[in-house]
Amino acid sequence: MSAQAIVYCEGAFNTTNGKTAHGLVRRSERYRVLSIVDSRYARRDAGDVLDGKPAGIPVVESLEDALDRARRNGDRPTHFVVGLATDGERLPREDREVVAEAVRSRLNIHSGLHDFLSEDPELVRLARDCKVRITDVRKPPSRDRLHFFSGKISEVRALRVALLGTDSAVGKRTTAWLLVDALRALGHSTEMIGTGQTSWIQGARYGIVLDSLVNDFVSGEIENVLWKCWAEQVPEVMVLEGQGSLMNPAFPGGLELLSTGRPHAIILQHAPAREHYDGYPQYRMHPLKQQIRAVEILSGKRVVAVTINHENLSAAEARDACARIRGSTGVPAIDVLTDGPDALVRALTPYLNRARA
Repeated sequence: MSAQAIVYCEGAFNTTNGKTAHGLVRRSERYRVLSIVDSRYARRDAGDVLDGKPAGIPVVESLEDALDRARRNGDRPTHFVVGLATDGERLPREDREVVAEAVRSRLNIHSGLHDFLSEDPELVRLARDCKVRITDVRKPPSRDRLHFFSGKISEVRALRVALLGTDSAVGKRTTAWLLVDALRALGHSTEMIGTGQTSWIQGARYGIVLDSLVNDFVSGEIENVLWKCWAEQVPEVMVLEGQGSLMNPAFPGGLELLSTGRPHAIILQHAPAREHYDGYPQYRMHPLKQQIRAVEILSGKRVVAVTINHENLSAAEARDACARIRGSTGVPAIDVLTDGPDALVRALTPYLNRARA
C-alpha cells in the first residue's frame, strides 16, 4: 500500500475510546500502519498490548517520535489518522494542536470524529498552505446524494448475516472481519458491509457511516449499499457490521439493520464481564437472554451464535463464560479472537448450504 499512516490515540489505546486505532492494528487495507501514538504504552508492540500477539506495529511517545522513527526506517508517512473514538466523538483542544502539527509535517488527515476538522479555519488554511487534504469520514453526503427506501432489497439474493452486539464498543467489527476472512478462505465469496467510520478507515469496499445520516435516509442508505454490493460483486455472503446495541441508552442501534437489511441469520457479540453499558455505570446491561429474545422478536430470525469479548477475563474465565452461555441459551458461544472462527462458520453451515443450493 502506498499510503503509510501514523495513528494517533494518546491516552485511549487499549480502552473502549481507542477502538479506531485498535481496528487498524488488527486490520488495514487502506494504509500500512507505521506506528501508534500513545505515551502510556511507548516502546511496546501495539498487537501485544491489545491481544498478547505482536503485530509489528510499535507504540511511540509522540508524533515527533513517530516521524523520527519513520525517517530512521526509510518510511515516508503520508497520513495522520485520528484513532480516537471519544465520548461524543469530539476532539479535545490539546489533540487538535497535534493535528495541526501533523498538517505542518505534510501529512494528510483522516478523522472519523463528529468534530469536522475540514471546517476548522486554521486547519483548512494550514492544509492549503502545506498542500495536504483533510478528510472527515463522518461528514454526511449532501442530501441530493442520499437514497430513500424503495424495496429493492428484495433483489439482493446474497445470504445476509448481521453481526450485532449487546453493547457499544464490544468487538462487533473485529468479529465481522474475522468471519469474512474465514468464509473467503473456504471459497465463499463474501463482502463486509461496514456501517461505521472505522470500517471505512480500515478499507471496507462497501459501507456507510450510519450515525452521520439524517434519520429519514438511514433505511434507504442501508438498502442502497446492499443493493450496490450485490449488483457489482454478486457475493454469496454479506456480513453486516452492527452499531451500538438495541438496548443501549446512549447508542441504540441494530433495528435498522434488522428491518431494512433483512438478515437471514444473526450473530450477537457480548462481553460477559460487563455489568453496565459502556461509559454509563448508572445503566445495568440487560440480561443476555433478554437481548437475544428482543433481536429474535424484532427480526423473526434466529441468533445462531454468541461471540464473546473476553475483556477483563482470564483464559479460563472466558472458557467458563462460553460454557455458561451455551448452557443457559442453547446457542453456541465462541471466543473468536482467541479460538478462531471455525466454530462460528459451523454455526452458519446450514445457511451456507441453503444459499448454495
